[in-house]
Amino acid sequence: MLSSLVAARLARQDIHYGWVIVAVTFFTALVSSASVGVPSVFILPLQKEFGWSTTQVSSALSIRLLLFGLMAPFAAALMVRFGVRSVVIVALTINAGGLLASLGMTQAWHLIALWGFVVGFATGMTAMVLGATVATRWFVARRGLVIGILAASTATGQLVFLPIMAQITEAYGWRIALGAMCAMLALAGLIVLLFMSDRPADVGLRPFGDDGAAPAPTTPAAHSIVANAFRTLREAAGTRVFWVLFGTFFVCGASTNGLVQVHLIPMCADFGIPATTSAGLLAAMGIFDFVGTIASGWLSDRYDNRWLLFWYYGLRGLSLMLLPFTDFSFYGLSLFAVFYGLDWIATVPPTVKLSAKHFGPERAALVFGWVFVGHQLGAATAAFGAGLTRTVLDSYLPAFFAAGVLCLLAAAAIIVLMRQTPAPAVATA
Repeated sequence: MLSSLVAARLARQDIHYGWVIVAVTFFTALVSSASVGVPSVFILPLQKEFGWSTTQVSSALSIRLLLFGLMAPFAAALMVRFGVRSVVIVALTINAGGLLASLGMTQAWHLIALWGFVVGFATGMTAMVLGATVATRWFVARRGLVIGILAASTATGQLVFLPIMAQITEAYGWRIALGAMCAMLALAGLIVLLFMSDRPADVGLRPFGDDGAAPAPTTPAAHSIVANAFRTLREAAGTRVFWVLFGTFFVCGASTNGLVQVHLIPMCADFGIPATTSAGLLAAMGIFDFVGTIASGWLSDRYDNRWLLFWYYGLRGLSLMLLPFTDFSFYGLSLFAVFYGLDWIATVPPTVKLSAKHFGPERAALVFGWVFVGHQLGAATAAFGAGLTRTVLDSYLPAFFAAGVLCLLAAAAIIVLMRQTPAPAVATA
């Protein structure tokens, strides 16, 4: 296997192969998540070509976001049972197939079936649990930093490709842009096939930073995938920590993927801002998110993760509530992009770290998978709700105010968690 040869060569240069796995996972998550984000560019072209309403298109996108989350715990169980490499390759293949089939869609139910169910199912298999699985398997030291890097790839991928896809769509049509997305998925699949390994032991290594003191990974019991996922949920659901993390992550999804990612472009269009400009705004958020999330990973290795979550949700809530007062000027929107982008998905590293602390590193990915379900339930709710608000009230602004209030409530919930659980140990590595 090529990965074993590369790992041995890098080991002679004192470079751990886990960093190659991080690079492969980063690119895979970047491309896969892009296929979740770029359909927001196609909302207006689809409405123009087929006459579909905002509610119809939002319904398909909300189903996609919902499945993106609902698949997470089962994806984690699949990775335990069949290995990361096999699951990721299958997911990328299904994703590309669904997008290719959508090139010929003509009815609204085609959109719901392909972009909602097929793409939602496939992208859910490579959602944030992929990064959580890689980080907890391959790293003992620098785990928070790795989680931050891989979480940034997921969020950034949903944003940075938007201006490129918007330009391609404007120049050549949405079908050409979708074809380019499929080509990128194929490239990601080839890279995974060549370089991905499931565990450090597969290439003769220990996890990065493991000096032998860390317990050896246990072999999962031979339960079915569904039983393993639901057994973990049953055990985790008996704790207050799980429900605080689940509820706050619901708010995280509602205030990012479901609202800003899906509806910022059409909302800006209501104020006369072209799609290419608003897509560029989202891309700028993606760049600042990359910086903010990696910084959050670094901070989560050193400070109380609960205080980090408190500030992240509180500041995000204030930024959303202040957005309507920017007058949607270039200066105001640019300031919002910087401030909001830094906080876009900075919540992921502390949430994963808290999952690992309270439920153990071996179950962290499965527990986080269920927490991520909450994230996507929130995203789906906001995606549909904001579209409905636009149809009924002729404005997106009430949805943005509501999301801001939810973020402030999430910050208050973290205060409750701090009062009822002991302070987590701070890593020094």
